[in-house]
Amino acid sequence: MRILFSSLGSHGHTYPLVPLAVAARELGHDVTYVTGEAFANALARHGIEHVPGGLDMRAAAAEAGADIGQAQDVGPELISYVFGSVLPRRFAADVAPVIADRKPDLVVHEFANPGAGLAAKIAGVPALCHSFGRMWRANELTDIAQGHLEAVAADLDVALPDDDLMTLGNPYLDICPPSVQDPEFLAAARDRIPLRPVPFAEPGELPHWVLDHREPLVYLTLGTAFGEVGVLRTAIGGLGSVDAKVLVAAGPTVDADALGDLPDNVLVVPWVPQADLLPHVDLVVHHGGSGTTLGTFGAGVPQLVLPQGADQFSNAEVVARAGLGAQLLGADVTAEAITAHARHLLADDAVRDAARAIAAEVAAMPSPHDVARTLPDYA
Repeated sequence: MRILFSSLGSHGHTYPLVPLAVAARELGHDVTYVTGEAFANALARHGIEHVPGGLDMRAAAAEAGADIGQAQDVGPELISYVFGSVLPRRFAADVAPVIADRKPDLVVHEFANPGAGLAAKIAGVPALCHSFGRMWRANELTDIAQGHLEAVAADLDVALPDDDLMTLGNPYLDICPPSVQDPEFLAAARDRIPLRPVPFAEPGELPHWVLDHREPLVYLTLGTAFGEVGVLRTAIGGLGSVDAKVLVAAGPTVDADALGDLPDNVLVVPWVPQADLLPHVDLVVHHGGSGTTLGTFGAGVPQLVLPQGADQFSNAEVVARAGLGAQLLGADVTAEAITAHARHLLADDAVRDAARAIAAEVAAMPSPHDVARTLPDYA
């Protein structure tokens, strides 16, 4: 069977789909993946044909008229326009000729990439919508984005369902464990396909001491899009007072040298293979991105979440509400608060038990290979 995958050109939107694409390829399906050029090598390593398409976030924001230095500088109105209009139009245009050429039997489009789903509808090809985290609750931002998407669909002469616009009414591959998924979504969901969230990272080496460390190990990251020097400095200052080894991934938006002098127990690196690291850590302090949140669920590790934007606030709230860790917001993000929370989370048996329980829930979800075996049923 020929399957075409497509996601937005960012780590947080592409990496959640790669495990299913890899599993489909390993089961003998012909897999093509349309996304940004930055992911060509990662896909090629797994025998997946990469076709460049769409725009990355910064290029899309620039096309919408924004002059940005970091993701936080983009306001909600512009974000809605970028996700509801700019990106769908570009992906619909870029994916259409790939569908015409490759003639896939099935298209798998990421939730935030309805443009690829629109191209599938125009071509009459069945499609599945693949999540990248928890289902977003409707709010003013999503309502504006969906209004833009309705305009795009009208221009392309595609009829959309009255609700569920971003999924385009397609069956939904849900990688969020049910216990932390939006209960309203679960109650109303049609054609929901559970799929285990499997962390994906490009290969790399971990520091040698990670595999056999004696003291607790704390991992600090603000992800690939929302890294902010001030927040990282504050977090490093707080974790420097904790009796633990601290490994910091600065990410692509932060120059590690800008973090200044470091406490003796802190090591900063530009990047780590996060999927390989998570099973070895005792606490993750992070921004609340879906990939890190779900990956930490699967590893069974407590979390301290410092949300910076997008869906991160919702993820942070769920982590705290489910007893899987804690969150700090806004002015509460201080070195002293981070020290206190980290010490508590490293010692709290109830939080560790809850983290182990959700890891068992994740492990019981259908694997990418399990779901890949069913994909012909949807073609």
